[in-house]
Amino acid sequence: MSPVFRAARDQHAKSARTGRGARTARAALTMSVAALTLLAATACGPENSEPVPDGPPPASAAGTPGGGGAAAALHLPTLDELKSWKFEDWDKWAQQNVVKPAIAGYWNIQRMLDAKPPAQAPDAPAPSAKPTGQPSGQPSAKPSSKPADGGNDPRPARIEAKPVAHPFAKQFHVNGKVFFQSGGKDYVCSGTVISDPAHPGKSNLVWTAGHCTHEGKGAGYHENIMFAPAFNSAATLSGGKKGAIEQAEPYGEWGTVGAIVSPQWAGEAEPEGALNGSIHYDFSIIKVANPKAGGKSLEETVGGSVPVWFNAPRDQLSINTYGYPAAEPYDGFELETCAGGKPVRLSKDASRPPLLTVGCSNTGGSSGGGWFSTKDGKPALVSDTSIGNDEGGWQAGPYLDDVAAHALDFMSKK
Repeated sequence: MSPVFRAARDQHAKSARTGRGARTARAALTMSVAALTLLAATACGPENSEPVPDGPPPASAAGTPGGGGAAAALHLPTLDELKSWKFEDWDKWAQQNVVKPAIAGYWNIQRMLDAKPPAQAPDAPAPSAKPTGQPSGQPSAKPSSKPADGGNDPRPARIEAKPVAHPFAKQFHVNGKVFFQSGGKDYVCSGTVISDPAHPGKSNLVWTAGHCTHEGKGAGYHENIMFAPAFNSAATLSGGKKGAIEQAEPYGEWGTVGAIVSPQWAGEAEPEGALNGSIHYDFSIIKVANPKAGGKSLEETVGGSVPVWFNAPRDQLSINTYGYPAAEPYDGFELETCAGGKPVRLSKDASRPPLLTVGCSNTGGSSGGGWFSTKDGKPALVSDTSIGNDEGGWQAGPYLDDVAAHALDFMSKK
């Protein structure tokens, strides 16, 4: 049994809860110890908890009421078509696949703290030797051009994550937790405040993983998606302490009012099946609202944001990953970081840009956490945690190409 899932099972037994791990149809109990995991985590809240009936301001067209649950059949563009999409194309597609605004007051301390990860499909064996085909540089501009080695390098060596020191230095306040509800269960991921090109200095945008906001093929967005920036930055919940939730959330709870995922994720990801090529586009951008009506933007509130670096040359990257892992030996309360260094490649579809892959011991709950590299002397976001292997100690995230760039352009202008 995967240690990632075993941690969830043991913790749920200790707390005498009846909830199962995220998407029980993944048959997590039968997975091998080499199971790949979508590094989200589940939180089984009290059975008698009910959402508070009032909510945040109405969503934008990218996130108008009516999201969640099954989605209408979507036309799935090819990658070549998608890279030529204009704002109007993204807007038309987004109107078919919308997110419900988060309900104010839904998240309480009990729901938020019991975060455990699900298991996922078994990983393919790593190559036994350094490939001799296409080098680990920029992906080919033509999606149909497939590297001779399938886009895979040997898996990187394990790197142990280290907790960010308390209290967080100001630059770490852009990191936080993303909470959401799906199928009557509560889940948790990680996320990052990113810069908004159309609203410099006043961003309300958060970058996370696609599976942290959207169910995938034949489904729709999750519900009650909420971002808690700088979660536990002052160690309120560290070391077994039981501080007030207000102290653990220095900037409050920022409910989602809009979201976007790639058409590849929405149209191809199998909610109950094995990983496929959709994992190459496992990213999402959410727009959040200040819990205080008329308050400052998210960026102004936390004191900064991180720009996104699209089509970053692989050989120029030295990656540090961030996230809130919740499976043993972690408890979900600490922001952990891995100095992953230069990434190698991993591919589930050789026609798409290989995922960035680094060594990191982070586990479930770190999904969606930001991957930073230095550009022009400052940190920039180059990926997010998508999948990982708890035994092998590595994680992988999407290579952010033109598709991701166009998605941010749409959310920024919308």
